[in-house]
Amino acid sequence: MSKYVIQGGNPLFGEVEIGGAKNAAVAIIPAALLVDGVCRIENIPQISDVNLCLTILQGLGANIRSINRHTVEIDASHIRSTRTSYDLARKIRASYYLIGALLGRFGRAEVAMPGGCNFGVRPIDQHVKGFTALGAKVVVEGGFIHASSETGRLKGANVYLDVVSVGATMNIMMAAVLAEGNTTIENAAKEPHVVDLANFLNSMGANIRGAGTDTIKIQGVTRLGGGSYAIIPDQIEAGTYMAAVAAAGGQVLIKNIIPKHMDCITAKLQECGVEVEEHEDTLLIRRTGPLQKANVKTLPYPGFPTDMQPQMVAVLCLAQGTSLVTESVWNNRYRYVDELKRLGACIQVDDKTAVVEGVDHLTGAPIQACDLRAGAALVIAALAAQGESEICCVQYIERCYENIVEKLRELGAKIRVEEDHDDLNGLEAHIG
Repeated sequence: MSKYVIQGGNPLFGEVEIGGAKNAAVAIIPAALLVDGVCRIENIPQISDVNLCLTILQGLGANIRSINRHTVEIDASHIRSTRTSYDLARKIRASYYLIGALLGRFGRAEVAMPGGCNFGVRPIDQHVKGFTALGAKVVVEGGFIHASSETGRLKGANVYLDVVSVGATMNIMMAAVLAEGNTTIENAAKEPHVVDLANFLNSMGANIRGAGTDTIKIQGVTRLGGGSYAIIPDQIEAGTYMAAVAAAGGQVLIKNIIPKHMDCITAKLQECGVEVEEHEDTLLIRRTGPLQKANVKTLPYPGFPTDMQPQMVAVLCLAQGTSLVTESVWNNRYRYVDELKRLGACIQVDDKTAVVEGVDHLTGAPIQACDLRAGAALVIAALAAQGESEICCVQYIERCYENIVEKLRELGAKIRVEEDHDDLNGLEAHIG
């Protein structure tokens, strides 16, 4: 195991380039199983979740060729199995996308129950509702989700999601692209990575309209061919570096982004007193004065993203006054709060609401990441704290943030990686 050692109290200056979106990549890679031919995927982030996805596809029989660090070619023409590795699939939440892809292409799928960060129950009932509407039978047995169609091909249907679910929207979309007839997904999620998946599938020959709205219409086609596609920049990675500048101070140019995707985060940081200048594909972030309090409520896109909630709480720990943060997407996502308290934060949690009383400063301490976004929040807090912090369980952070240590060093952060010989905490109990 490794740990991050951070000497805090240093403002950040310079430029940072954002990589491909993790939440798009972990859906687009499984979606390559729908393609009967070679698809080239560019701007893939070099993170552990992506590597797991590629390894799972190889185990199913896909031929994967690395062109460079951020580009791969996937040929799923000769898949030899529709049953995933149990050990690999259970390590990543996004493995559930394999159900929609395999079911849509082959009419059957056997995928191990997914894992993911342990910050609350995240059911897949809406996924199952969609698969069932398309004509599949879905059962859970022996730790696997078994989905199958008696005819071998799904049939288009109308699906109304009871709650706005990004995962269900994307999974049903994948299952429906090769189905017979037309499918309509109502109350669909509108996140940028939903649109990115639709654009990828369309570039391979699918017929999807309405992605980015609450109604998505899919006309089934008989085959998806090959092609090339570049994944969008990562909204949450960009937001994390914005939050780091807000907490630690300084001025950073964030490059390779889509500013429109950042509006919900930009607006809230500006409310806190952070200066943000928008350009064509960059944002200049500057914070020199004191931070101001703000109230935050997580919502489906275009609202404030739940994946930025911990990072925003880290910022508000240092804001003047009392801030209220309401988590309306996932339950039990405040497990990291006790770690921020070790640094001197003043936070009280009542169910889905956190009351954050700003403090004058944080002080370095040993802390532990419990999931990937919480880990990013602890890095932000440690960068702003006085003194030295040690963060263990950093494998969570590396699930999603490519070269985070190197990128922060280039901005002037004093951060290094050390082996953590004392970290023997049985992490398999909550696999990241």
